[in-house]
Amino acid sequence: MLLFFIVGLLVHFVFFASIFDIYFTSPLVHGMAPQFTPLPPPARRLVLIVADGLRADALYELDEKGNSRAPFIRNVIMHEGSWGISHTRVPTESRPGHVALIAGFYEDVSAVVKGWKENPVEFDSVINESKYTWGWGSPDIMTMFAKGATGNHVFTYSYDADDEDFGAQDVTKLDTWVFDNIKEFLRAARNNQSLFSKLNDEKIVLFLHLLGIDTNGHAHRSTSREYKDNIKLVDEGIKELVSLIKEFYGNDEKTVFLFTSDHGMTDWGSHGAGHPSETFTPFIAWGAGIKYPQKVPAQKFDDGLLKEWKLEYWKRQDINQADIAPLMASLIGVPFPLNSVGILPVEYLNNTDVFKAESMYTNAKQILEQFKVKMTQKKEVTLPFLFTPFKLLSDSKQLDVLRKAKSYIKQGKYEKAVFLCKELIDLSLKGLSYYHTYDRFFLGINVLLGFVGWASYASVLIIKSHASLPRGVSKEVKKPSHLLLCSFVAIGILMAFFLLIQACPWTYYVYCLLPVPIWCAVLREYHVIQDLVTSLWTFPPRRFVGYLLACILGIEVLVLSFFYRYMLTAGLVVFAGWPFTTHLWTRAKMLSTVLSMWAVYSTHNSLLKKQGLPLINQMVSWIILAASFVVPLLSPRSLLERLFSILVSSMSAYLLLSRGYEALFPLVLSCLMFVWIHMEQETLQQSGVFCKQKVTSMHFSSSADITQFRQLCLDDIRRAFFLVFFFVTAFFGTGNIASINSFDLASVYCFLTVFSPFMMAALMLWKIFIPFVLVMCAFEAVQLTTQLSSKSLFLMVLVISDIMALHFFFLVKDYGSWLDIGTSISHYVIVMCMTIVLVFLNGLAQLLTTRKLRLCGQPKSHLI
Repeated sequence: MLLFFIVGLLVHFVFFASIFDIYFTSPLVHGMAPQFTPLPPPARRLVLIVADGLRADALYELDEKGNSRAPFIRNVIMHEGSWGISHTRVPTESRPGHVALIAGFYEDVSAVVKGWKENPVEFDSVINESKYTWGWGSPDIMTMFAKGATGNHVFTYSYDADDEDFGAQDVTKLDTWVFDNIKEFLRAARNNQSLFSKLNDEKIVLFLHLLGIDTNGHAHRSTSREYKDNIKLVDEGIKELVSLIKEFYGNDEKTVFLFTSDHGMTDWGSHGAGHPSETFTPFIAWGAGIKYPQKVPAQKFDDGLLKEWKLEYWKRQDINQADIAPLMASLIGVPFPLNSVGILPVEYLNNTDVFKAESMYTNAKQILEQFKVKMTQKKEVTLPFLFTPFKLLSDSKQLDVLRKAKSYIKQGKYEKAVFLCKELIDLSLKGLSYYHTYDRFFLGINVLLGFVGWASYASVLIIKSHASLPRGVSKEVKKPSHLLLCSFVAIGILMAFFLLIQACPWTYYVYCLLPVPIWCAVLREYHVIQDLVTSLWTFPPRRFVGYLLACILGIEVLVLSFFYRYMLTAGLVVFAGWPFTTHLWTRAKMLSTVLSMWAVYSTHNSLLKKQGLPLINQMVSWIILAASFVVPLLSPRSLLERLFSILVSSMSAYLLLSRGYEALFPLVLSCLMFVWIHMEQETLQQSGVFCKQKVTSMHFSSSADITQFRQLCLDDIRRAFFLVFFFVTAFFGTGNIASINSFDLASVYCFLTVFSPFMMAALMLWKIFIPFVLVMCAFEAVQLTTQLSSKSLFLMVLVISDIMALHFFFLVKDYGSWLDIGTSISHYVIVMCMTIVLVFLNGLAQLLTTRKLRLCGQPKSHLI
């Protein structure tokens, strides 16, 4: 059985990893030729200012007194430049946001989990294409664009990573550091002839990354006074910086300024998902090559924001975040980033019509080059009779559109040329998506076969090992025919040869060959299947249909609970009636719990006073967290005492990671678990199974007595379903934590306040695991009280979760809004993680319930 669990873990890991090959693959291709506009650009230099974590409404709206909290930026909107909303994509995180801004493409989601400091994939960017770039800001962002840049032309300056402290007294210092350093840089350049000469060259980029707003948003929330005051500070800093740069260059009017953000922020101080507060970011451009403000009587937007911001008469021009990269490239005359999928927003350009048309033509050729390379790569690794080209953009149509567009430009029909180029870009992007997802159906079918095969094999194993099926006496169990094994070996060889011819990645071999041994193992147990069919024929039809409908309904309720939380409420209402049939009283111990409450209260007050995280609080928090793993192992192994010890220890750690009413969740969940344990034993007694002991007298044992185990009955399916139901309840019990933006960084402030993404993520993951551990420990107790093998119940749980995962595999979307796409994928990932984590939690629960530590050696015995 140990081998089965190891194999099962590997199989589910493969199913989990498949989602990254199917939906999260990198969109990058290489081998394109650089494309740039063959006309002199309007600007010699670009100043890009990115206010990390700034949501659009926080900048554009007026305060309570009717004044702008960013008066300089508002003056630019009304008198100097163009403005709008930059729409970001999920995940709304710093790394993918900056990649979209500066490189012009939307990085695959998996890049987020690969770290912020290194590039998971190499990509071209405006910074790489510039003559020289100087950047100031966060070390995470600066190193991202400095690494991999060709030549010695990118120079970055950053503060220490420890300065990114959410509990610091004043985090606006992160922004003042940037402004002070660039001012000192410009002053020093006047006395450094080499540096002065470089700064006066063309194709120059000055990049400012301002992290203070994002840090204040995480620490105090985006509706706080600190967040809004930081916007005022940034506005004043930009005003002074613009004046200094104009003076430095002698007001030559060859500088273009862009001010935007990588992502927004929710009201509760987080980001990562697709809420408008996260995806709506400001975009303001002014200076060389940018259109002046345009007053209009009416606008096409009906979201009510213009009236709310008192900007209804100043033309708003929204763009996608990736569109900023080609705009920057066009303004300073550098080649468009090779992997950019952004569409040049010509409405922002203040230049000749021929320049706009030529720039759009360059944009179309640059994206078309990616399409051609992608098509060639896919064609080379696909058998000719199996290759299906993208019919909307044939070779002849490509040439025809390019020829017509060039002809329109020569004839002075610039608007027609721009329109034709936009059509070509649209087709090229659709073609890129087509070839990017070319193998999706093929891989999906193979993963489906693997899913169904594994669920079938687990079911067969349950029936074979833990259920008593009637078997005819005259029937002899024959060994599987060698023909069956040879047939599956032949299928595997043919599949491997097929993949080899097409030069598929090694992961394709895993997904395609995995179903072969799984289905071979299923069919080798054909006699079990025959016995099951025979048994079902003898089952009363009404009862069989009733159980079948109950199973289907139960699983559908679990699936629907991911979309509609009230489905969990309906289930909990049913369970709520159980306490009325029994009395369950426990005694509480308060030492560590009271200490946790003090640590949370003290830390909260200290952070409110901006005094940082006290060292004593930090030490106490880490000690309590460490003790929560050890204290249960010191308690007696009697069922109720051990479970109660686990509850108190876990609740102490959970308190330190909580911010409000959610701290009560483990207590409420544990009460429900105690009721479940008690009622399962009573239900078993009513069904006629004799139980020798009461719950209060039972003990956990590290060595199970298999002679006390019984065979499976239909009620055991309900017990397995309850475990899955409680798992889902534990996951969603305090809110929807399926989205990245629902993780509140304030939850870890008792342990650390300096930004450390992986340590913070580890602490928040443990917070998620605590309710799971409580449920799993209760499940161990249910297995003990019902005298049922843990292996059999656990196998049924795996089958139920696999059926749920199969549901979500079919429900994954690659169309619609980015929120819908991200949600559908996250549901599949959550269920697959649950399946894998079950194996880990089963071992952890057994450790917590059955193991006993003795700190002072063996206890002494005294003779009387």
